[in-house]
Amino acid sequence: MRTHDFAAIGVGPFNLGLAALTADLPGLDGVFLDQRAGFDWHPGLMLEGVTIQVPFLADLVTMADPTSRFSFLNYLKRAGRLYPFYIRESFYPLRAEYNAYCQWVAAQLPSIRWNTLVETVTHDGDHYEVHTAGETFRVRKLVLGIGTEPRVPAVVAHGPYVHSADYLPNKRRLQALDSITVVGSGQSAAEIYHDLLGEIETYGYHLSWLTRSPRFFPMEYTKLTLEMTSPEYIRYHHGLPLRSRDRLGREQRNLYKGISGELVDAIYETLYTKSLAGPVPTTLVTGVELEGAIWDGQRYTLALQHAEQGRSFTAGTEGLILATGYAPRVPAFLDPVRDRIRWDERGRFDVAVDYSVDEKGSEIFVQNAEEHTHSLTAPDLGMGAYRNSVIIKALTGREVYPIEDRIAFQQFGAPTADLPRALVAS
Repeated sequence: MRTHDFAAIGVGPFNLGLAALTADLPGLDGVFLDQRAGFDWHPGLMLEGVTIQVPFLADLVTMADPTSRFSFLNYLKRAGRLYPFYIRESFYPLRAEYNAYCQWVAAQLPSIRWNTLVETVTHDGDHYEVHTAGETFRVRKLVLGIGTEPRVPAVVAHGPYVHSADYLPNKRRLQALDSITVVGSGQSAAEIYHDLLGEIETYGYHLSWLTRSPRFFPMEYTKLTLEMTSPEYIRYHHGLPLRSRDRLGREQRNLYKGISGELVDAIYETLYTKSLAGPVPTTLVTGVELEGAIWDGQRYTLALQHAEQGRSFTAGTEGLILATGYAPRVPAFLDPVRDRIRWDERGRFDVAVDYSVDEKGSEIFVQNAEEHTHSLTAPDLGMGAYRNSVIIKALTGREVYPIEDRIAFQQFGAPTADLPRALVAS
């Protein structure tokens, strides 16, 4: 049986970037496996005109290799769109445009096997064996990029609720109802609310937006805060005690799970414009926790608790959209090799700073499964090429793409030596 150097399981943007960055490396034999028929990035949220939240430089390859044939700029050139993109004068590609770019890259990579469901992974004493319905792949190393899964609050157990990941296929059904409620705090909730608000008179529904956040907060996007997406901050955050990391994970959500300031303003502008004709049939409430959701066959009764006032109340709605984010998952196919993986005290991957999770620290690597150890850099598209550079070094034993050690002006954590006297406040 042929032995591959590695198998990458799941082909989202991060493992697709790995496929692109390893495609032209001589002597490295990788295979990429995905159960889907092809690449399609968040199709349920492919709203017209919506952009990704990182600049085009955060494509699959550029931050590791600006000369790569798989860059976003090369895609634009090949598609005849480079000059229109230049004239547009925006660093932020459309979400549909980013998806088309990824599909263009994927179509050039014969190492990707679509329609290939991984059923189980075993170890024969020397190598890993990745078993699919029709074939077994023997490999030396694994890279797990299966992504996250939609998070649904436990209190929503029944009824035709829609997670934001499935919004577009269900949009017309929802608009035929007399009331729609969006529950959530971040960009997806805001995009869906804004999309439904734009057609509120056409369909005549009442539209509500409920969030447990104390306000509709914008994503923080200042330059010194952006330095937290850096190798220095990864090392600093990774070195903190587990409880400190988990606390910071909760506190830092507005750094990458808030709403773009432009969208907040666009929502207000839409509300203001529509209010000229009279009261807009919409309700926005902050600081509320969803504590229950009863479906009676026709509508939901939502049990809500206002955190600051300590008051309970209910709300009725026919349509319920849960923009409640995504949660990491540990796939069942890893069960036979669980004893080869490091776990933290909460049952999560114990991810090393180099993204390895196996006991030897050199065999199994993860993509976007390390938010609890690497903070906001885990889901950040802009850090994907950096992480892949680190993983490629582990796969090949050499630094194929230069790995930045320091990029930030600021220092994270206490200095290792006393600061010069002139820098210490008297």
